[in-house]
Amino acid sequence: MTKGQSLLLGLAVLGLGAIGYAVFQANGFEGLSAGIGASALLMVLVVGWTASYLFRALSGNMTYMQQRRTYRAAYDAATTEELERKFEALSPDEQLRLLRETGQLPAEPEGSPAQGEA
Repeated sequence: MTKGQSLLLGLAVLGLGAIGYAVFQANGFEGLSAGIGASALLMVLVVGWTASYLFRALSGNMTYMQQRRTYRAAYDAATTEELERKFEALSPDEQLRLLRETGQLPAEPEGSPAQGEA
């Protein structure tokens, strides 16, 4: 939210207070009672908005968090594809060596001839 949008939101809340005051007065409330009613209504709205914000923040449903998840998924997919392409470009001996180094295949027993030697 930009600074301008924040100012407009503040003015909207102020306007809601004035509209609420006018509505309460139109329904027969006196000046002080209409002011208290309008203030109470605004307070309920602000507390409800704050509660919804806290719920979204705690549950991780904020716009930033969703964008971050989307970016991370796309990054992981692109990285995986790139690594797979590089792995496929290796020779079979290099692929086996890399798989053994990363623990994907058991290491060769000592004393056995290395692949490619005979």
